[in-house]
Amino acid sequence: MTLHSNISNIASLLGEPSRANMLTALLDGRFHTAGELAHSASITPQTASFHLARLTEQGWISTEKHGRYRYYRLAGNETAQKLEQFLAICPVPEVRSLKQSQQMDQLRYGRTCYDHLAGQVGVLLTEAMVQHGHLIMKDGAFEVSETGVALFTAIGLDIAPLRRKRRAFAHACLDWSERKHHLGGALGQGLLQLCLERGWIERMSGIRAIQVTANGKQAFRDHFSVELEPADSPDKFRLEYTAHL
Repeated sequence: MTLHSNISNIASLLGEPSRANMLTALLDGRFHTAGELAHSASITPQTASFHLARLTEQGWISTEKHGRYRYYRLAGNETAQKLEQFLAICPVPEVRSLKQSQQMDQLRYGRTCYDHLAGQVGVLLTEAMVQHGHLIMKDGAFEVSETGVALFTAIGLDIAPLRRKRRAFAHACLDWSERKHHLGGALGQGLLQLCLERGWIERMSGIRAIQVTANGKQAFRDHFSVELEPADSPDKFRLEYTAHL
C-alpha cells in the first residue's frame, strides 16, 4: 500500500458528510448515543450505526456499553487534534438559514475543541497570556514562564500533575475559525475544566459552543486582562485584549 492510497482512504472516510458531521459533534469531548449522533447528522439511527461501526473499525472513535445503550466518543485527544487540523484547511461552511448563522456565530465566539477552549475566547485568552509573557511559543508548543506558573497558581490550577500526563503538555492548536493558535494539551484541558468548575463558562445545549458567564467575564478581566463585551447585535460579540496589568 502506498502513501497516496493511505491518504485516499482517510479522505474517503472523512469525505462522507454524515460521518464528518458525527465526528464534528464528537469534538465536544463527551459520550453520545447513536441516536444523538444520528440527529446531529440528520440521518436514521440505522444509518448512523453503519457509519459508527466503520469509524470504530478505523480507530477514530471508541465505544462503551452501559445497560441497553452504547456510547461513542472520539478515540482520544490526538484524534481530536487531527480533526481540528482538517477543519482548519477546509472552507468555511455555507450558511443556509438564520439558525445556522446563529450557531456559526456561537461556535466562532467560543467552543470546546475536544477537551480545551477554542474560538475567539480561547484564542484571545492564549494571546493575552503570550503578550504578558506567561506563555512562550516554541517549536509548535507553549512553554510556561515563571509568571505563567504564578498566574495558574493564582487561579487555582496546579500544573505539576498536568506535566506528568502522557500527552503533550501545552500544545499550540490551530483554531479552525480564527486561523490562530489556542492553548491545547494537558494544560488546555486543565484550564477548560477549571473554567467549567468555577462557573466562568457554561456549555450550550445541543451544540459544542460555550457561553461566558458574568463571573467569567470578571475573572478573565482580572486574571488575563481580557475584556469580553457584547456588541450591538445579540448574536455578535466584540472581544478586546486590554493590557491593564
